Parts: sequence; structure tokens; C-alpha cells
Amino acid sequence: MKTIFSTIIIAICLLVSASSVVAQNVGINNTGAAPDNSALLDLNSTDKGFLITRVDTASIATPAFGLMTLAPLDSCLYMYSGANWISLGGVGNDCPCGNPTSTPPNLCGTPQTFIYKGASVTYGTVESNTVPPRCWLDRNLGANQVATSFSDAASFGDLFQWGRLDDLHQNRTSGTTSTQSTTDAPGHGNYITVNGAPNDWRNPQNSNLWQGVAGINNPCPPGFRLPTNAEYEAERLSWPSNDNVGAFASPLKLTATGARSRTGGLSSVGSIGHYWSSTVNGTESKYLGFYGSGASMFSDPHGFGFAVRCIKD
Repeated sequence: MKTIFSTIIIAICLLVSASSVVAQNVGINNTGAAPDNSALLDLNSTDKGFLITRVDTASIATPAFGLMTLAPLDSCLYMYSGANWISLGGVGNDCPCGNPTSTPPNLCGTPQTFIYKGASVTYGTVESNTVPPRCWLDRNLGANQVATSFSDAASFGDLFQWGRLDDLHQNRTSGTTSTQSTTDAPGHGNYITVNGAPNDWRNPQNSNLWQGVAGINNPCPPGFRLPTNAEYEAERLSWPSNDNVGAFASPLKLTATGARSRTGGLSSVGSIGHYWSSTVNGTESKYLGFYGSGASMFSDPHGFGFAVRCIKD
């Protein structure tokens, strides 16, 4: 018995190669019934769907009238009207049905205004070179500007202990306390120093604080979140070189943020980049690290302070 896949291939071949046929409609899995007269291709199944192409509209140079695609960047279904891409709906509020747009809404290039450290700030967005491309904030949380060099101090931004919310502890000069928090929100802006396994600012430890846009202490703007280990890996693999030069040469312009130790001291500022991911690894969490001769994903306890770069969900 022919598989559904081979049947589809045969049907497509019939449609595109039988030039002598003026009109023909083809049925797949119709169990003996004739295909519907109104359909050129009539698919029938009780446990399988039709998989549409998944490519962002901006990647299609000359779309034909009626062309459809599912855009991975915002999970919206689009159809080309001959002049604009029309959203047919999708996930969340980014896909209003019937909304005409030349590119999917809320994609990269749209500035994000949000409240950070009690004040309104506006950051730009940039699109990565990954496949598919992803949308990121154009700077680290707390950075004054988009980086102009790998060692641009104004672009380093703040250093968060993993899982903590925006409570000012992330300031590089914030005060310290050795009293661990027993709740997800310590209620103060001090950096919590630790000196004993699992070296976490919270006791007991909670490793479910930074996952997704609905993360309990997600410090990113609405619709953005901490990237996963896999998303940082994809970003790293897209760099022109696997080191600090490649990190800055990427669209994200990642910089040598340095780090804050679990005892509160700063280190490697201007020479090594440390960026938290949302991915937990035992009692630690994964982070992207890069320096003059390499780059990789590492893991460290939650008591360390690293930079945060947010990605669009």
C-alpha cells in the first residue's frame, strides 16, 4: 500500500506534468470517493493535518496573489493580497485577523517602551542571523546605548542574580547583604552574597523564576523573556567567529559585560561577556560566555550576577 507521502508526490507530479490535461482534481485518502469538484486537491485524513510552509513574509521576495505562509517570528498565518500581507490570525494579540501589513506586526525595528528601575525607557530591537531569525532587544537591560565596541562600558548594562526581579540589586554598585531571601521577591535592592552550596540568593532554592514571558520574576518588557540555552547556542553558531570579536560582530553587538561574583565583587569587566539564559542545570543555570579565544555555554550558581539580553517570545 502506498504511503500518504508517496501518494502526495504522485498527485503533485500529475498536476504539474500532465500538460495535456485541461482540468483535473485529485483526491488523497478519499477512500474511493471522488474528490470534491470545487477543489483542485482534496485531502482527507482522520489523524493528520496539512502542513503549510513556515517562512517569514520578509524572506519572500516576490509573493504571488493568494500565497500563504505561517511566519515563525510571530506565529501568524498570512495571505498575500497582491499589495499587502493579510494576517489571518494566530497566537496572541500580535495577529489581528484581517490586519493588512507589508510585514508581520511587532517585528524587529519596533522600539519597545517599558518601565525599568522605576522609569520609562525605550530600547530598539534587532533581528538575529539565525535560521529562523529571532527578535532581540538591541542592548542589555540597564545599558545606556547600543554598543559601539566590544569594550564599550556604556553598553555593558546591569548584572542580575539569576531569577531575581528588577529591584535595583542589579546595579553594579548596589549594596550587599549576606541574609538570603526566603521569598521570590527579597523586598530590597541589595545584592545577596552567598558562600555555601548551592550558592543561591534564595533559601530554599526556587529554579522556576525566569522561564517564559510569564516567569515569576521576568525582568524583560512585555512580550519578551530570557533566552533559552538552545536560543543562545543558535545565536553563537551564527557568529562569524566563535569569540568576543564574533559576539560584537553579530547583530546583537554583545559586549564584555564582566560579572559579579557570589560574594559581590566585579571581575572580567571589559574582557569577558557573561549572559544568563533561562535554562536550569541542576542547582545552577546556563549562561553564554565569550572571551578572546572562544565562546560556549557554561553554568554557574544563581548567586552570580550576569547580564540579561531579552528575546521576543
